[in-house]
Amino acid sequence: MRKVELRMNEQIKYDIIKRVANNEISVRRAAVKLGVTIRTVYNLIKTYRTKGKAGFIHGNRGRKPSTTISKGVAEKILSLYKNTYFQANFKHFLDLLKERENIEVSYYYLYKLLTKERFISPKCTKKTLKRINKELSQKLKSNAKLTQAEKDYIAATNLQDPSKAHPRKPRAKYAGELILMDASEHVWFGNYKTHLHLCLDDASGQIVGAYFDSQETLKGYYNTLYQVLTKYGIPAIILTDNRSIFKGKGIKNPSADEKDMHTQFGYACHQLGIELRTTSIPQAKGRIERMFQTLQSRLILELKLAGITSIQEANKFLENYIKKFNQQFAVQLHYTKSVYDTQLTSEKINYTLAVISKRIVDNGSSIKYKNKYYQFYLSGSLVAIKPKTRCYVLEAFDGSLLASIGEEIYELHELESNYKVSKIFDLEEPKKPKYRGHKPKDCHPWKYFKYKRKSKRITA
Repeated sequence: MRKVELRMNEQIKYDIIKRVANNEISVRRAAVKLGVTIRTVYNLIKTYRTKGKAGFIHGNRGRKPSTTISKGVAEKILSLYKNTYFQANFKHFLDLLKERENIEVSYYYLYKLLTKERFISPKCTKKTLKRINKELSQKLKSNAKLTQAEKDYIAATNLQDPSKAHPRKPRAKYAGELILMDASEHVWFGNYKTHLHLCLDDASGQIVGAYFDSQETLKGYYNTLYQVLTKYGIPAIILTDNRSIFKGKGIKNPSADEKDMHTQFGYACHQLGIELRTTSIPQAKGRIERMFQTLQSRLILELKLAGITSIQEANKFLENYIKKFNQQFAVQLHYTKSVYDTQLTSEKINYTLAVISKRIVDNGSSIKYKNKYYQFYLSGSLVAIKPKTRCYVLEAFDGSLLASIGEEIYELHELESNYKVSKIFDLEEPKKPKYRGHKPKDCHPWKYFKYKRKSKRITA
């Protein structure tokens, strides 16, 4: 029987579908983890049961592309669009190439080719138009060199930014279906600005996580997500803004592995099966924006009356205040059921909400992390690692440190700058006597009769 070897992505897909087929996880959770529709998950289950592991091998493995487009054809297409068909939108230009020039290409290829040369379709979406206007405005301010296509676009449009309407949206149907996440910078207490990180359930309007920090940080969002996971469970979707904490910066010409890269927060959501959505439009998550306005008019005075002056005191104050706030302002939907997934242990939460960093082992078989040196231990024994070995440091939510090299997991112990005890000059500490349990006195009530007999023998 031929051995089936799957690539990393194929193996992950196979493992998840296998768990679904064995009723270990739900179909929806598998769909979020794989980033596919529920219908696709059912098709993959059918493939697993009929073809087994071999059914997850990609059908194009080892095949060459049936068609390739030469460089000369690409240059001809650009020349035609510049000189002959400049006023046509991209879809119309695709039809003209086929009818008049006998050139057949896909729309995706044509779009990438023209946008790379900074051509803009007259029928582009408002989102694309807004992005292009912003980029060109920054170029004009910095006196950067413009292409001829960009100059023509500026002359034709005069950079008129289209207006956007933001109509009301209905709430989510179920509790835990959609969580809104954001942070607000304000002088909440004291004389300096702090950031309040918030998680809001869209269906009920209930605050399910709140945490103060000095800046808008990964730590702040991890703490709010920790409150959601421990008190309620795993939500289905999280909607937040386009910060680098959630959405990494784009990479030019990314490799196949880099396309699937996540941020630290994005990786934690991926492991939990949470769909992470981001938006640059504040009105898309208007409920949490309005919630911050309500808190700024109420919470500031509450913190002042309580005499709060530090972040630690403020976070402790939030525990009781949020309960009272939810009772007053949350929407009481008794018919709304919860779709939080509560099948989660505290250990998994601890290692999922972790910060992963890359390090290189130095010549002393140790690594430097946050200005401290750490050594590798396995089963309580010190392990020597080859210098210049790459490893991943995992800082769990509770602060404990682990290191991963290949498939091996090591404990990290801090290397002290000096020994605490000198073997030469410090005397050995006396050993404490072994505890043998409590021995009551003879006059104890439980030993009364024994004590009476003993006293009679002495006096006789």
